[in-house]
Amino acid sequence: MNLFQQLRIDRARHQTRRHFLQNCSVGLGGLWLASQGRGSVLQKDPANPLMPDLSHFAPKAKRVIYLHMAGSPSQLELFDHKPELTKLDGKECPQEYLEGKQFAFIQGVPKMLGSQFPFHQAGQSGQWISDRLPHFEKVIDEVCFIKSMWTDQFNHGPAQLLLHTGSAIPGSPSAGAWATYGLGSENANLPGFIVLTSGGKNPDAGKSVWGSGYLPSVYQGVQCRSQGEPVLYLSNPDGVSQALRRRTLDALNDLNQRVSTEVGDPETVTRIAQYEMAFRMQIHASDAFDLKQEPEAIHQKYGTALGKESFANNCLLARRLAERGVRFIQLFDWGWDSHGTGPQTDLRTGFVDKCNEIDKPIAALLNDLKQRGLLDETLVIWSGEFGRTPMRENRGGVEMRNVGRDHSPSAYTLWMAGGGVKQGFTYGETDPIGYEAAVDKVSAHDFHATLMSLLGYDHKKLTYPYQGLEQRLSNVTKPSRVVKEVIA
Repeated sequence: MNLFQQLRIDRARHQTRRHFLQNCSVGLGGLWLASQGRGSVLQKDPANPLMPDLSHFAPKAKRVIYLHMAGSPSQLELFDHKPELTKLDGKECPQEYLEGKQFAFIQGVPKMLGSQFPFHQAGQSGQWISDRLPHFEKVIDEVCFIKSMWTDQFNHGPAQLLLHTGSAIPGSPSAGAWATYGLGSENANLPGFIVLTSGGKNPDAGKSVWGSGYLPSVYQGVQCRSQGEPVLYLSNPDGVSQALRRRTLDALNDLNQRVSTEVGDPETVTRIAQYEMAFRMQIHASDAFDLKQEPEAIHQKYGTALGKESFANNCLLARRLAERGVRFIQLFDWGWDSHGTGPQTDLRTGFVDKCNEIDKPIAALLNDLKQRGLLDETLVIWSGEFGRTPMRENRGGVEMRNVGRDHSPSAYTLWMAGGGVKQGFTYGETDPIGYEAAVDKVSAHDFHATLMSLLGYDHKKLTYPYQGLEQRLSNVTKPSRVVKEVIA
């Protein structure tokens, strides 16, 4: 057997059945779809998959900063004012609210629980807010509230997956991955999708909530840190110069390029792009993440503390990354699961502490973006993954010493600011006790359709072929609509 024959056999071995079928889904299947006038796969440059692309229409927002409160804050202690619930405080929950309902922990007949804090109307818009967010209250006229969000998931992991990927099952791309796939990145030296976490833990659903799913992995979120090196092992080890790293990378890229030519696996090209990105990040990421460059007045506004991982630090980093053209910046803050199982999850203590942690930084972020002329083109989003019950949580049917609420998928609040949404506006409402979304209900898929529209995409046309379907963020099997009422 000569060398040429051996190379052909080796190449055939690379072309596995699974690889062939994958190629068919985007190759033969793509040709068929194109022949039907329905081809939808974006024509990406393999050498630069993050090159900015044209959207379907003029976008309202160029980038997104998503503030997710992992564990889900109580809307009834922050934004959803319910005087009728206050009247029922301490009384046994009517049976009509319990029949056919599924709770994470409540058993038997719980007692109703009024808001633990007083509400008032704020700003020129007169939107209702409790006294827990005095700094945020000052920027409330920038905010568009959706108070009629709902989900069909009552546990954290599936609910987080549904909100961020459109599916309660792992394996689908996150909203940030879709946005980066569609729009690319404005900065070739930083990832298009960056994730920052605080609160000491990652979300219950893990890194799937910022994954790329069936999209090429170059579009997945890159988790960075606000303390120490932005990415672990970013710096060169002792004895390795930048020139040596460049020569090593060139050799690796040459090998990967040969494999890509022989095998045709798009993930090989992704690997090359990621190696190159890491090399450029050695210089540019350190600059972007250096909070010491900010003046003391800015640190005072955000309430940052250098040398520690915090939500305040991450908010300031989000502004710095937005300035540098990062397309999607996701902040996850853990610790909002207010069950009342102890002081940390008590609505009167731990919840208050969490509100204090986010109040000043969020207000500073919105003000900072506005003063720099960035808010109009930056969509800022805040939410949990579901809401909390209007009943007081019990365990095993026994009322606990601390005060908390159970998970409630039927209603929660999400707000947006900047990026083409109406200012000082409230959309939707819940029933008189805040139990269920009652007017103008908005699902996670409706929210995704609206998000894509604000970024300049028809959510039904930004698709990717997978498992025989043209998949999309807003889900192909369930109805979804753009909530045009919230768009300016």
